[in-house]
Amino acid sequence: MAYVDPKLRPRLESLSPELRAAILARNVPLRTLGDLIGVLEGIVAEAEGNP
Repeated sequence: MAYVDPKLRPRLESLSPELRAAILARNVPLRTLGDLIGVLEGIVAEAEGNP
């Protein structure tokens, strides 16, 4: 499981369970809001077919 900074956890928990699972499945450390946004951008790019 990925590391999630305690200050960032409420933002992560506000997302849908499916999206939260997709983020955590990437197994990247989430230390800042920028880290979270980067993972979300990657998920969107993959969904659009632009890896």
